[in-house]
Amino acid sequence: MSRSNVRKAIIPAAGMGTRFLPATKASPKEMLPLVDKPLIQYAVEEAVASGIEDIIVVTGRGKRAIEDHFDRSVELEENLKGNGKAQLLSQMRHISNLANFCYVRQPEALGLGHAVLCAQRLIGDEPFAVILGDEIIDAQVPGLAQLIHTYKRRNGAVLGVQEVPHQEVNRYGIVSPGKLATGLHRVLDVVEKPSPSDAPSNLAVIGRYVLPPEVFPILRKTRPGKNGEIQLTDALKELARAAPMYALEIQGQRYDAGDKLGFLIATVEFALKNPALGSEFTDYLHARMTPQKGQRRSRAHKA
Repeated sequence: MSRSNVRKAIIPAAGMGTRFLPATKASPKEMLPLVDKPLIQYAVEEAVASGIEDIIVVTGRGKRAIEDHFDRSVELEENLKGNGKAQLLSQMRHISNLANFCYVRQPEALGLGHAVLCAQRLIGDEPFAVILGDEIIDAQVPGLAQLIHTYKRRNGAVLGVQEVPHQEVNRYGIVSPGKLATGLHRVLDVVEKPSPSDAPSNLAVIGRYVLPPEVFPILRKTRPGKNGEIQLTDALKELARAAPMYALEIQGQRYDAGDKLGFLIATVEFALKNPALGSEFTDYLHARMTPQKGQRRSRAHKA
């Protein structure tokens, strides 16, 4: 197996989803529907479209709905078959055939670095991808595929980045870049959630990584940081000192669906693009934003 072949992806899904409480009290955040598909399915479909064959989902307690979603439901399939809903039946079967799924439990919420480490035995001595499922990237060429292409050419870890407003850098891991070409940088350092005055750039890591297996021994030695969590960023800093690491500016529209406002924005944008709903939803939004005769537009609806 060539070390440039990226066949496996890790999707961390063990978080408690506290930003969406109470909706996530009994339902995984990853299963929140973005129009007609759960968030995690968008991540899986991006991975598969990028050439990934094996998907390792790192789960925690109360996450069985994720496993059930990507498993077959014989009763549902029989019901759809008996009611002549062939197209819907085909869609349901397609979900369970997207990839080879493996599930690993993260016993405690000990951070992204620890979640990646939980999947080490299933990765083995291969390069692999990490996808954060609440970062949705709408792109002609899948975001992860862009990173894999760069990994094959450069043979070094690749982080997916995009520019963010300078005042928002304290929400992200920020790279210190050395520009190599348009949209491609050598990573000199990675700083976790710096203040705007201390940030080395406004290039934020946006939940897409292609990493070599050499990151695992570094993660094992990484000490817990903020909130007692093992930060992937700390291991990446160490890896960047030992071997070339690259930051690729992903081409595409990114939505932070792990945030309530970002989730609502993503819902609107994907609904507008939906072939079955887009036209009617567009009409609704136009009507909603147009004041009726004799009515004043409320303050919230002013442009």
